[in-house]
Amino acid sequence: MDLDPTIRTLTLLALLQSGGEWTAADLAERLGTSVRTVRRDAQRLRRLGYTVEARPGPGSAYRLKPGVKVPPLLFTADEITALVAGLHLIRAWLPEDAVASSALLKLDQVLPRPLRRRAAATDLATEVLQQPGAVVAAATVGVIADAVAEDDRLRFRYTDQHGRSSTRLVEPYRHFLRAGHWYLVAFDVDRDDWRTFRLDRITDISPVAGAFQPHAFPDVSIERWLTTDFGRAPARSPGSSAAMPDVGEDGEPGGEVRGGMGPSREDHRHPP
Repeated sequence: MDLDPTIRTLTLLALLQSGGEWTAADLAERLGTSVRTVRRDAQRLRRLGYTVEARPGPGSAYRLKPGVKVPPLLFTADEITALVAGLHLIRAWLPEDAVASSALLKLDQVLPRPLRRRAAATDLATEVLQQPGAVVAAATVGVIADAVAEDDRLRFRYTDQHGRSSTRLVEPYRHFLRAGHWYLVAFDVDRDDWRTFRLDRITDISPVAGAFQPHAFPDVSIERWLTTDFGRAPARSPGSSAAMPDVGEDGEPGGEVRGGMGPSREDHRHPP
């Protein structure tokens, strides 16, 4: 077996994570390489921050230090910068949830020392001054994500901008950020049409079990669907300066979306 050095090193890590003590000869056989190469790969893991213990002498053996359950992650310094900055943005959107802060703490616990320094530097240097228009709950985002991945339906209570509450049964497609608000794009089963729902107006959300054939999204992208008046207007030519409609402003039947794009299908629209 002639493995790429990176793949071989990660395979060595996986073997060591399975537990117990591995002789250098056994590892060399499993990896299809020499004992000398195993020794070199073990040293590479140590440079990445993994605690690989070795028993020297004849029949030398290797193991991960006991208690190491979640080893350091294989990220570059720039990737860590992106992750930490991104978590700062998420924390601004989820001020009532501790998920972003706890993720930063756990990241610090599992990174090797050089990457911990970069993570701490990025955390110190990054601030988000522009606050979101409305906050959302991490649990709501998670339930939606699972339903999209599993092709499940969702049921939830929805309150429109006039305070009217209703129960919705939907087939979720995607959620997107626009003009300071997060929206869910979904097929509303009872209204037999596609709708957008503000995430901060959704409560009591839960998946609905059962087999069904989900509806295909009616356009090639959400952006095109919005900019073509939900598929009712001709597509703009490439390079057009037409603005994306602000789907969060109006939602009454016959109302106009900002930008003159026609009747809105935003969250609380009811059929005539």
